Parts: sequence; structure tokens; C-alpha cells
Amino acid sequence: MITIKEWLVNVVQSNKINVVGLGPGNIKYLSTAGIECIKEAEIIVGSTRQLSDLKAIISEKQEIYILGKLAELIAYLKENIDRKITIIVSGDTGYYSLVPYLSKNLSKDILNIIPNISSYQYLFSKLGENWQNFRLASVHGREFDYVKNIDDKEIAGLVLLTDDIQNPYEVSKNLYNNGIRNLTVIVGENLSYDNEKITILEIEDYEKLNRKFDMNVLVLKKGENYGK
Repeated sequence: MITIKEWLVNVVQSNKINVVGLGPGNIKYLSTAGIECIKEAEIIVGSTRQLSDLKAIISEKQEIYILGKLAELIAYLKENIDRKITIIVSGDTGYYSLVPYLSKNLSKDILNIIPNISSYQYLFSKLGENWQNFRLASVHGREFDYVKNIDDKEIAGLVLLTDDIQNPYEVSKNLYNNGIRNLTVIVGENLSYDNEKITILEIEDYEKLNRKFDMNVLVLKKGENYGK
């Protein structure tokens, strides 16, 4: 008796599920390979916002599946496994995306992954800086001890994906209240869109961040005198 993964691989030998990284958001940053996967798909899976961004290249003949509960998504994919499916994920496919969940609940052997740049890569390009010495993490619906991690002498700073609770203001305030100084706070909102906004200030001015934020990336960059 074959396993579910073996069955899935047999079914989709030449018809893998495409997982396409949207990039920072604006369709002009979508890769040529990603566009081809979207145009050739019978079914396109994504969030309401993602699909809205892609409306220029989505046909009325294509079936749309709006992302909701992940367990329901897996059931839907299994039911339609013999059709051409493309799943849209934000940013890069390798950075806090659906790929691990899909690999675990289906099989990584049936996924054709099309990467793209992440929002933090886009932000660093706008800043004219490299990011390889920064630690990448997320406080978007998860725990991460950024107060402890920022003190790591081996890194230039932190890059955080935030949410409505652990937003740039709360993170900056917490760092300041824990004695962190000589730190530049950079917030990139709506990156790559027409209403893109990049805010740069020092940790001492964190109160200026006491407002509502759109989807964003937070960079915490150490100054030359950090820890001195």
C-alpha cells in the first residue's frame, strides 16, 4: 500500500503545484517565471490583497481560491491535484512563507518553488545598504527576544516582521525601556507601492512612532558607539 506522499508524487509527475513569491508587493517586481506560472494556471490561490495586485494578469477563466483556513486549503489542493495550480505567497518563498506547511502536509516533491526578493531586501536596497550582517526574525504572531538578541556582538542589528500588537512603536519602546541606546530605528511601510513610506529615527525618539502602521518591516541598526 503506497503512502499519501507517494500517491501525490505519482499524480503530479509533470504537473507540480507552483508556489510563486510575489516579492515586496508591486507587480512590477514579480519575476518572469512567476508571471508565466500565474498565466498558465487553472487555479490561483492567494489572499484578497495579493490577488487584487495581480488582477492585470489574471484571466476571468481562471478559478480563484481565497486563502483562509490552512487545513481547508490542503483539502482543496488534494481534491484538485490533477489541475494546474499556482499559489501566491508574499515576499520570498523562503522567508516565513507557506512553503514549510505545504511541504509537511503535501510533499516538497510536488512543489515547484519560484522565489523572489523579500520586503527586507527591497528596504535595504532603498537604504543603499547590505543586510548580510543583520539577524532576520519575526514577531508577527510569534515570540522573539529582540532585547537579548540586539546585544549580540556578532550582528549589525535586527530585521523584524511585526504585527498590530508587536508593532514598531511597542518594540522600540520596549528596547528603550530596557536601556538600549545608540540604535537607529527604520520602518518601511507599504514597500514598493505608490504610498511607500520609510521612517528613520533614533531610539530616543521612539514616541514619534506611536501611531497605526500599515504592513511593514522594522530594521534596528546599531550605531558605532552601541554598547559603549
